[in-house]
Amino acid sequence: MPSGWIALTREVSPRIVECELVHLARTPIDVGRARSQHAEYERALRSMGVDVRRVAPAPDHPDAVFLEDAAVVLDEVAVITRPGALSRRGELAAVEEGLRPLRKLARITEPGTVDGGDVLVAGRRVFVGRTSRTNEEGITQMRRLLAPFGYTVEGVAVTGCLHLKSAATAIDDATLLANPAWVSPEALAALELVTVDPAEPMAANIVRVGDRHLYARSYPRTLDRLIARGLSPTLVDADELAKAEGAVTCCSLLVRVP
Repeated sequence: MPSGWIALTREVSPRIVECELVHLARTPIDVGRARSQHAEYERALRSMGVDVRRVAPAPDHPDAVFLEDAAVVLDEVAVITRPGALSRRGELAAVEEGLRPLRKLARITEPGTVDGGDVLVAGRRVFVGRTSRTNEEGITQMRRLLAPFGYTVEGVAVTGCLHLKSAATAIDDATLLANPAWVSPEALAALELVTVDPAEPMAANIVRVGDRHLYARSYPRTLDRLIARGLSPTLVDADELAKAEGAVTCCSLLVRVP
């Protein structure tokens, strides 16, 4: 069981039904069920040895449960982002407060925009999605902020989904789970790809905690591919949260601690 991990989370806003949507049609969200799934998610992280800490709630911000977008956390630094959706910028203060005791802080500044869901870290390589939420200036600032710590930052085109981490996430430092319809495999050169089942386009999002993983129960065909690779992820229900264009990585910020 991995140790030395903290996960920052935040409760589901009662206004999640008013969430920002880009690629999905709006469908009714059961707030009670979303909160139940979020609690299951937190229990699953605890079962994996993670210290789960909730930051202050943000009830007036519909998307606040997806606090991954507010920061990018590396071993050396946490970058406070500047979300591309104006409605989400009020979510940052509590996340920054939660991270301040744990990391040196840097920040994206105007006119740059970055959503944390667009930032994929694989070892010392950082891929940043070019999306409606993350602009070129934001990518340039990420490159400048992370270069002193030995990271390379590469911009990646994303189509068909909200964030890069809807299209690809890290299984380990050298392997990604990816949907090649949403991000070109050529853009992720030098990394091995495990592709999602074509019938499950939203299945490329997996949480990595050291050498263990957490995954949504909604994608059994892609799960079979992961199991064939030797993975045994902890499974959670996340379909209600998915109606808000969120996924399992969106709901926490993982911080490795000594």
